[in-house]
Amino acid sequence: MANYDSLRDLVAIDSPSGFTEEASQYCFDLLKKMGWKPERTNKGAVRCGLGKKPKLAIAAHVDTLGAIVRGINGNGTLSISKLGGPLLSSYDSEYCRIYTLDDQVLTGTLLLNNPSTHANLKVDKEGRTIENMHVRLDELVSSEEDVTNLGIRVGDIVCFDTRYQHLKSGFIKSRFMDNKAGCYVLFEIARRLKKARKKAAVELFFSNFEEVGHGGTCGYSDSIEELLVIDMGVIGDQCAGRETHCSICAKDSSGPYDYAFRKRLVTLAEKKKIDYKLDVYPYYSSDGSAALRAGNEFRVALIGPGVAASHGMERTHEKGIEATIDLCMAYIANKA
Repeated sequence: MANYDSLRDLVAIDSPSGFTEEASQYCFDLLKKMGWKPERTNKGAVRCGLGKKPKLAIAAHVDTLGAIVRGINGNGTLSISKLGGPLLSSYDSEYCRIYTLDDQVLTGTLLLNNPSTHANLKVDKEGRTIENMHVRLDELVSSEEDVTNLGIRVGDIVCFDTRYQHLKSGFIKSRFMDNKAGCYVLFEIARRLKKARKKAAVELFFSNFEEVGHGGTCGYSDSIEELLVIDMGVIGDQCAGRETHCSICAKDSSGPYDYAFRKRLVTLAEKKKIDYKLDVYPYYSSDGSAALRAGNEFRVALIGPGVAASHGMERTHEKGIEATIDLCMAYIANKA
């Protein structure tokens, strides 16, 4: 089994959009330990040149889904607002951590209002929304005052358990494979080039606001001409993606990706016998979408390992991750 320790460690760091400092610093420190010279952007993203005057940026996002406290209820529970788009039916009954401004970490559970099946016969029938769900704190509280006395206030960050498992079958099941599996791809690109004692006109870019739509808008080196985004491949009805393959996206909700760039990736995948699937994503956008909307004059492509049950209890496979790494390395070699 390949060494996936850095993926496991990154997944263990809570990092919903707007709360990514520790995860971004982990990426920075890991790259520095490898012998590279990463930088931090003003917005907190991490970029790392793997050679002089990089023309190709390869990007993944370190931010994940989560929530933020939007109110303290009279019975001592918390109401929330979503950070990104967590699928609430999947997050029902999930354990969570609440980070306060004075650096406390308290625990709780996201629940439907009136969640006991012995008191509510409609528990199975009700849709899950932020209006009918709450966070139950693991503290002796029964009023708003009790909660505020703990130091909790509006704006505190709510982070959810990941339940990470790496199985002997090669499957990795965990929340936030979107897109920490993509970050692992970037780690491996950096590691393999360093091991081979090679440099390339490439910049690695770890964005930190993708889930809320503006992670990929800025922060790249001025010399960048192409942006290769590594993000989850969609798996579902009418989609071709598989967990064991690298998905190459032709189009998503934002429109088509660069045709010539995509053609080069497909040609390389076929030449190198890398398992891939071409796909169109019906409900999706990426850091590439954000970069283009912001007016960056990049040629943009989007690839990534197939991830099942996106924004819920996700799962991918070593083979899909390795195929994505192999395609990136082939493209870098082809550009040299």
